Amino acid sequence: MKLTIIKIGGNVVDNPTLRENFLNDFAQIPSPKILVHGGGKIATQVAVKLDVETVMVEGRRITDKAMLDVVTMVYGGLVNKTLVAQLQSRGVNTIGLTGADAGVILSKKRPVKEIDYGFVGDIEKVDNIFIDSLLKQNLVPIFAPLTYDKEGNMLNTNADTQAQAIAVAMAKDYEVNLVYCFEKKGVLTDVDDDNSVIPILKKDYYEQLKADGAIHTGMIPKLDNAFKAIGEGVAQVTICHAAEVRLAVNEGTAGTKIV
Repeated sequence: MKLTIIKIGGNVVDNPTLRENFLNDFAQIPSPKILVHGGGKIATQVAVKLDVETVMVEGRRITDKAMLDVVTMVYGGLVNKTLVAQLQSRGVNTIGLTGADAGVILSKKRPVKEIDYGFVGDIEKVDNIFIDSLLKQNLVPIFAPLTYDKEGNMLNTNADTQAQAIAVAMAKDYEVNLVYCFEKKGVLTDVDDDNSVIPILKKDYYEQLKADGAIHTGMIPKLDNAFKAIGEGVAQVTICHAAEVRLAVNEGTAGTKIV
């Protein structure tokens, strides 16, 4: 059986028009399906109101205890439940989850090396049997980018990595189509030219583009996750614009296919 797993980036969550259009399209995609969402800028905005300092290193959020409280509230509460409510209004019977709910995604706190990222999780285990039980009840899981560890800590977790880990776990029982949706039309050879989409990206070409500095730095973790998913049993991975998700899922004619 086919399973569609879609990850939407924070920029889609932040943009009301893009988000509304994406949710309309997501509602039309056949089940079984899963949505994984990023956090967006809302956590930073809430942190300012609560007088919590935002610290970013190389584009990654440092999650100290105060920031952990903010992202748990915003990602697991405000963003997740808003998406759940908006999809319910479109006839999609959704259930919002963090990795801590039913112990579905266990992580460990990232060890301190050159940088202490704080309460950031590296995924250790995904309970595919529990997720499968939700799908069999015709529920659509909506995952916030939060997991937990054995010490009882919530952990801020990269949503691209989370989508990949869920896809690999579910590939044991499903033909999984993993789609990364964001604000660009796919992997671009020129980040300033939206029409420079690479339709098919193989690993050797990716390594060459990386070595040449042609791949934008923010794309590297996304693509590393995409190739890891393909290498570990996921049937198909596509990176596309959120506005083209139905084309990517139903016809395979949008974005960049990872092979």
